[in-house]
Amino acid sequence: MVKAEISRGTTPAPPPRARVLVIGGGYVGMYTALRLQQKLKRGEAEVVVVSPNAYMTYQPFLPEAAAGSISPRHVVVPLRRVLPDCTIIVGEARSIDHAKRVATLTTLASEEEAATRAAADGSDGTDGPGSSDRPHVDNAAADARETPGSFEMTYDELVLAPGSISRTLPVPGLAEHGIGFKTVEEAIALRNHVLEQMDIASSTRDPELRDAALTYVFVGGGYAGVEALAELADMARYATRYYHNVKADDLKWILVEASDHILPEVGHDMGKYAVRELRARNIDVRLETRLDSCENRVAVLSDGTRFPTRTVVWTAGVKPHPILAATDLPLDKRGRLSCTAKLTVDGAEHAWSAGDAAAVPDLAADEPGAECAPNAQHAVRQARVLADNIVASLRGETLRDYRHRYAGSVASLGLHKGVAQVYGRKLKGYPAWLMHRMYHLSRVPTFNRKARVLAEWTLSGLFKREIVSLGSLEHPRAEFELAAGRERPRDV
Repeated sequence: MVKAEISRGTTPAPPPRARVLVIGGGYVGMYTALRLQQKLKRGEAEVVVVSPNAYMTYQPFLPEAAAGSISPRHVVVPLRRVLPDCTIIVGEARSIDHAKRVATLTTLASEEEAATRAAADGSDGTDGPGSSDRPHVDNAAADARETPGSFEMTYDELVLAPGSISRTLPVPGLAEHGIGFKTVEEAIALRNHVLEQMDIASSTRDPELRDAALTYVFVGGGYAGVEALAELADMARYATRYYHNVKADDLKWILVEASDHILPEVGHDMGKYAVRELRARNIDVRLETRLDSCENRVAVLSDGTRFPTRTVVWTAGVKPHPILAATDLPLDKRGRLSCTAKLTVDGAEHAWSAGDAAAVPDLAADEPGAECAPNAQHAVRQARVLADNIVASLRGETLRDYRHRYAGSVASLGLHKGVAQVYGRKLKGYPAWLMHRMYHLSRVPTFNRKARVLAEWTLSGLFKREIVSLGSLEHPRAEFELAAGRERPRDV
């Protein structure tokens, strides 16, 4: 009996699993976790993904979702479905102390718990007796140290891939009246808004209100601004056939760009062609022009032009996610993480990054010191190398450099129209539009999404466009509140 007890007591415990903490569920975050899920052996490491949404948005499809060519649910990929072997935490990182290997996270549950405790204790939410007995977030937070509204999670390897956020400027009225175009929620809200403005114009007798409702101003001549404007302009022009008093010529579309060209990714010549194509469709393209103000629903441009409008869409660039500044990791002058070609954070062991958040050397570029462009083409490929290098690091193997020569870019200018520059070859019109669709169909994750998107494109070629506005989705309780005797004001 004694020998048996001694034998059991001397049995070595299994080594603890390494924890890989992935901050962000976008291109880099999802593809990195997916690759780790495929490459890691069972029990070799635990992968935890922290994302503000439980899905990854395939952003190149947002313009088509806004135009109704693709259903919103088909431009997002559920993280829990594609990452069944990973722990998914819907929340955000508030700060990261990499020296201690600790990330401070918040979730909807942690914020609700803090508010409930504060109300019950009559305090400001500080931990009281029994706080150590509160439930944690999944098994991954079993060793977390909680603070009011947040909790701390330890990790062994950190992947920072929070992406970017919209870069706004202190334009008067922008915060009150501007509309973004970076998420699927914003894309669908913009579609509903455009159709709602057409409904307002159709039903009003006020000529000033009608003119403002039918004027749409887009700021930013990159992919997001040009593709969103082109797709929505096609949709609205089609919708006018169902309005007895709104004609296609009544619609005013204005594109405002501060530089002297649009779509720089497809080259100068294709950018000039895109300007000619848009202007031929009565879209007012203002180059070397800025939005100075949009107060009181009047867009004032730097050339002195004033447009009464109820629609100002802001797509003028992006900036690094604020979480990067809340870390002790090295940043470049643009606020991105300074990274090596192996996708490690320069000077910080066990920290990795790629995509919009990272300044990665472009080893395939001809000019020395060049960095990889912050686009989806690099992000997806970087994620594979990043994941492989994490696996190699855990196993004590050699890391490899990221090297990819940029293939080119494609952009849609609306239905059956586009521009492309691929491997130095320039395409425009229908061939470029077809290449744009085929390329992104091949890139969207999962066979399920590919099949659904292809089916919707096929059906849209056989049937007419849907032009229904579901603006009430933004206020789903408005009808019930009215029935309950509490009318909720609605901003139109």
